[in-house]
Amino acid sequence: MKHKGLYFMVALALGGVGAVHAQDNAATTGSSDSTAAPAWPNGFDDRWYIAPTVGGYYNDSDRNTNSRQIYYGLGVGKFFTPDLSIDLFADRTQRDIDRGAMNGGGHSGVHWANNTVGVAARWYFTNGAWRPYLLGGVMGSHHKNPMDSDWAPAAELGLGISKSITDSADIRVEGGYRYDWDDQSQPNHSGYGDWFLGLSIVSRIGAVPAAPAPAAAPPPPPPPAPVEAPAPQKVVIDLRGVNFKFDFPKKGHVHASEIDKALAVPTSDSVAILDQAVDTLKRYPDVHVTVAGYTDSKGKPDYNQSLSERRAQIVYDYLTSHGIDASRLEGPIGHGEDNPIGDNATDAGRAQNRRVELQVQQ
Repeated sequence: MKHKGLYFMVALALGGVGAVHAQDNAATTGSSDSTAAPAWPNGFDDRWYIAPTVGGYYNDSDRNTNSRQIYYGLGVGKFFTPDLSIDLFADRTQRDIDRGAMNGGGHSGVHWANNTVGVAARWYFTNGAWRPYLLGGVMGSHHKNPMDSDWAPAAELGLGISKSITDSADIRVEGGYRYDWDDQSQPNHSGYGDWFLGLSIVSRIGAVPAAPAPAAAPPPPPPPAPVEAPAPQKVVIDLRGVNFKFDFPKKGHVHASEIDKALAVPTSDSVAILDQAVDTLKRYPDVHVTVAGYTDSKGKPDYNQSLSERRAQIVYDYLTSHGIDASRLEGPIGHGEDNPIGDNATDAGRAQNRRVELQVQQ
């Protein structure tokens, strides 16, 4: 059992690495804006977190113990890149040793305990609320039973998926195969492979990092040029600094009263820029604008189109709810990932492309 299981997990790991390389050369699917959004000063959430864990083992039959039991542990870690997290962890389990056929079968009151300390890396395939990942870890396993009390090296491979619950909490579910090179616990066996399935609650430590300060609002545009003048260049009331949270606004959350839910922290700076745009439009009552939303290139085109329309709608509703007559507004319309103003190959460029524009009608 143990060798076949180890070979299977090695093959699974190699397949996962291939999937990661394929992702680097293909368009990302699922949600639009990645977690490397401008809300994180370093491009991603690099806060430390703790991860209490509970799970179960399906034991190697060569252990001559009960086939399954509970384990529990605790991890401490952080993300070092948007796709890689590393945890230091410890866990414990205790098995009941079989009596053996000569002693009537069943489990004895004698235990075989394992205390494990190690380091685990998780490589995430995608960004978004749901994040599948590949798990790999190395550790020392202290085994204590009637035959021995000593340390042995161990390693594990597995797959898992993480789900974001709040800005500071995730749930992780993972399963895999752990191999322990214990050669002292039984005289006739050396090395044991066990399958495991675990659940972790990941809680980040500290407050949500503040967003970088938004760019200064541009000066108000000049009044439209007279008809007899040469055709002017396109004039845009650029709302740079009106940043949106990851994958916001959600469907049904585009009313002006819900704009605080959609805007990135700090909300007050973004609202101040919107209020400046309202003031500009009130001072130039003859100006008509098109409200247009955009996204970066992350995600499927259909999803980006819908997200850009929601962003345009929530800004449109904010303008009309603050005294701008709808007859002066065209749209709202969404352009998805079209017409980028920044380089979509960089975090900074993608941040520029996640925007809403007020395009002055000439």
